[in-house]
Amino acid sequence: MIRLALVGNIGSGKTFISKKFGFPVFNADLEVNNLYKNNKTCFRKLNNIFPKFINSFPVKKEILTKIILQNDLNLKKIIKIVHPLIRKKMKKFLLKNKSKKIVVLDVPLFLENRMNKKDDIIIFIESKKSKIFKRLKKRKNYSSKLINKFKKIQLPVEIKKRKSKFTVRNNFSNKFYKKDINFILEKIL
Repeated sequence: MIRLALVGNIGSGKTFISKKFGFPVFNADLEVNNLYKNNKTCFRKLNNIFPKFINSFPVKKEILTKIILQNDLNLKKIIKIVHPLIRKKMKKFLLKNKSKKIVVLDVPLFLENRMNKKDDIIIFIESKKSKIFKRLKKRKNYSSKLINKFKKIQLPVEIKKRKSKFTVRNNFSNKFYKKDINFILEKIL
């Protein structure tokens, strides 16, 4: 099985591009949302650390945003709880799809959390900052402070680009990404 891991800036379109490869996708953001909605173990662990804020199930994202904005250490505490659970989900996904030729990993902190294996093909999603900013502002519950806190825990874009074998140019239209995806698939298959 070939593992394609997508990396890039927040809002660069990793999730959009991941679906365009036409292979099974592990979407970590979606899995995190499912944890908050459905996983009582996650709830209990968060409740133990933040009892003043998290006292009802399911865990509400707005409350997590308040917690993160309140203190820089809170994001790290949340990550410490959530990431082991996401790693388990990813392991299950990989087992379920072990007979597939290719799987796509859409994991925002993939390199930062050393989730990459030696044979992974890392693909950098390149987008213009101005387009990213426009898209981020349209998101429900957009907060520049929250985005900045997430950026602080991520590797610089230059390092992600340097560690990548391929680049997909995403201008949020079909123009480049289709050509780049076809090129990558041609090279690896």
